[in-house]
Amino acid sequence: MSSRRTFLKNISLLTLGGLASQHAMASSTLNESSVSPISTASYAKKQMGLQTYSLGQELLKDVPNGLKKLAGMGYTELEIFGYQEKTGMFGDYNPQNTTFISAKDYKKMADDAGIKITSSHLTPMIQDYTPENMSKFEDFWKKATDIHAELGVKYMVQPSLPRIENEDDAKRVCDIFNKAGEITKQSGILWGYHNHHMEFRRVLKAGEKPEQNPNPWAPPKGTYIEELFMKNTDPEKVMFELDVYWTVMGQQDPLEWMDMYKDRIKLLHIKDRWILGDSGMMNFPNIFKKAYEIGILSYFVELEGDKKGRTQFEGVEASAKYLQNASFVK
Repeated sequence: MSSRRTFLKNISLLTLGGLASQHAMASSTLNESSVSPISTASYAKKQMGLQTYSLGQELLKDVPNGLKKLAGMGYTELEIFGYQEKTGMFGDYNPQNTTFISAKDYKKMADDAGIKITSSHLTPMIQDYTPENMSKFEDFWKKATDIHAELGVKYMVQPSLPRIENEDDAKRVCDIFNKAGEITKQSGILWGYHNHHMEFRRVLKAGEKPEQNPNPWAPPKGTYIEELFMKNTDPEKVMFELDVYWTVMGQQDPLEWMDMYKDRIKLLHIKDRWILGDSGMMNFPNIFKKAYEIGILSYFVELEGDKKGRTQFEGVEASAKYLQNASFVK
């Protein structure tokens, strides 16, 4: 893996090529004050996914019409979030949320809008993964799998990192990941893990202590958590969804990870500071080229909240236009 110096060198090369045209393409998409309808006829040929976390309450205020808007923007599939363990329904983790949807109703609304729900983000609300609470994880994933089978999803993805302080912790977590993948596989659903930047922290073996005043030019000690996950999970049971933006935030090159683990990375989160291609940080032409090269199954656009008062639907539409206008997106 790259040192910080190598990362900075590589990332400068990663972001230079073609970014001026990317920025112009993205910026030109948000000149309107409101979201305008787009004809689906011109956009049916591209496979484009969206993580509904991008919209949160904006979508939940009117799900049927919101889903139709997304289909009109050219999105063909969704990765939903907000699974509620107690009720088996879907909504938002916002404590003020009052909208919760059953799997049956969610699927019908998506079908009516002409868009497919193919993936879901969900996670057990337990931070410490121990042999003693293994049964709790099994119960969680068994119930969740039954409910997600009603939706007809292809993928169930965990997007949160358990507590890990050393390699033994990571290996114990991987045992539970393998079990989750075994459970979902029985229903024909692939189980995966989604990274943020924390997975690119190095951990040591249990009992090993970090060096005091280490040589800054020496290879760093320890192993990336993400690397431990890759090496200690069963490829037949566990795949990975690489969030390319958070990979960069973890001082890593997403192309390097896709190349090293081409057989494990099956999904991508396509993400930028907000609108795709508008920040100058991400080289999406190279990312998509590598993604198609390794044969990813799907990708999902994701947006965090905007800091300039614009609606999330505006950002989601601008990102859709960017992808539709991009020759490097199939």
